[in-house]
Amino acid sequence: MVNRRHIRVKVMQSIYAMHQSGSDNLEKEEKFLFYSIDNIQDLYLIMLSSLIEICKTETVFLHKSSLKHLATPEERNPNEKFIKNEIFQILSENNSLSIALENRKINNWSLNDDYILLLLSDIKASKIYADYMSNTVNKFEEDRQFIVDLFMEVIVPNEKLYEYLEDDKLTWVDDIPLVNTHIIKQLKTIKSGENDNFRVPKLYKDNEDKDFVKDLFRKTVLNEKELAKEYLDKTPNWDSDRIAEIDTIILKMAICEFLKFPSIPVKVTLNEYLEVAKEYSTPKSSIFINGILDNLVKELEKSKRIIKAGRGLM
Repeated sequence: MVNRRHIRVKVMQSIYAMHQSGSDNLEKEEKFLFYSIDNIQDLYLIMLSSLIEICKTETVFLHKSSLKHLATPEERNPNEKFIKNEIFQILSENNSLSIALENRKINNWSLNDDYILLLLSDIKASKIYADYMSNTVNKFEEDRQFIVDLFMEVIVPNEKLYEYLEDDKLTWVDDIPLVNTHIIKQLKTIKSGENDNFRVPKLYKDNEDKDFVKDLFRKTVLNEKELAKEYLDKTPNWDSDRIAEIDTIILKMAICEFLKFPSIPVKVTLNEYLEVAKEYSTPKSSIFINGILDNLVKELEKSKRIIKAGRGLM
């Protein structure tokens, strides 16, 4: 689930937090870095389980409404298309998801069911819901598209839900788009009657990615002074204290990859950090960083200080 770019972002944020707090406790900060990445799994489970809880809540509501003393004909015989949506059933009966929810002790919605009620209210007020409920027939393709649209257009944009997640864990702010994008991709690929084929994704693609977190963090932090020397004379029109701190961290991390990660191609490093700069720094930062790194790469290659080898270069 966590890709290399997101790993770079998390490492960058951890180094920035160290600078802001004045901390020099490498082990403590590294532990928090891994903790913040590990929590992405919880965010994924919370967002996905919201669909299950929405269905459960509506099922209970329809049942209670049918038992009212003065229930209307519609309440006694409701349109159950929504609660019989096959995607809801697949998710609620999926072993991989159930085990993950239990192992990670995800019970957010039982403790905060008011958010589920808010989401359900927004769902029922949406055109997506009205169009879907215009008949009583469940067809799988329509069921799946409805859940995808519901998640993308009603659940994800909900400001109250976003505020709740932000208040729960501040580190989730930048993880939410990553998690939601992954969930949407998964929802789109679910097939009818295949609840056991749905799998909760691994947090890291492989052990190399997990090692990359530790190596990038440690090698950048432990060599900050040396890495800074590589670019300081490349900024003649800038005093070092005038360069945005995020920019200096991005530069150090990129240079660290050039010099200390032989299996990562130079072009990959350049592209990744320019994208990070566009998203997390000032509007002109990517141009500034690109200029410095481009000149630095030429110099390092000329002096044969960049040595790249490995499967990524074949």
